[in-house]
Amino acid sequence: MDTITLAEPSAPAAPAPAAAIEIPNPTDPAAPGAGNTDGPLSARDVALVQASFELVLPIADDAAALFYSRLFELDPSLRALFRGDMKTQGRALMGMIRVAVAGLTKLDQIVPAVQTLGRRHATYGVKDEHYATVASALIWTLEQGLGDAFTPETRTAWVKVYTLLAETMQQAAADDRQAELVTA
Repeated sequence: MDTITLAEPSAPAAPAPAAAIEIPNPTDPAAPGAGNTDGPLSARDVALVQASFELVLPIADDAAALFYSRLFELDPSLRALFRGDMKTQGRALMGMIRVAVAGLTKLDQIVPAVQTLGRRHATYGVKDEHYATVASALIWTLEQGLGDAFTPETRTAWVKVYTLLAETMQQAAADDRQAELVTA
């Protein structure tokens, strides 16, 4: 088994300056999240997550380092699931989040990719109980990185988004486990 060394950031990432998150008008048909009111996420949830993630992008490398540091602090056993360079892993994480956040206005189009991600994570050894730890690390990282811009409403929107995506991933992994039992 490979040993992973997590390089600590040279200095803790400073919280982003308090910035107003610009929320597009969800009644504007061209606005992100417009028309997404019938599903599990409201147009406002989508707009809040998309606007706040725009503030994360300039600090994405630091945010990824904070995320993994917090994740391994919460559950040191998770280190064993990661092989290779953590900076590369962090960039992959931020890229995946960017794609998911951008796709929130078209959930039906990203669900197959999210399901594939869940199946793949199961092959890496990710268990259902790990999703709660990841949620805690993600929300903590957003709080640290966004500072005052991470309002209670924005936090709630991120929790809804994460829950939806995590449940989709978990269900896909469970479906695969069930299919394996049936064919065994």
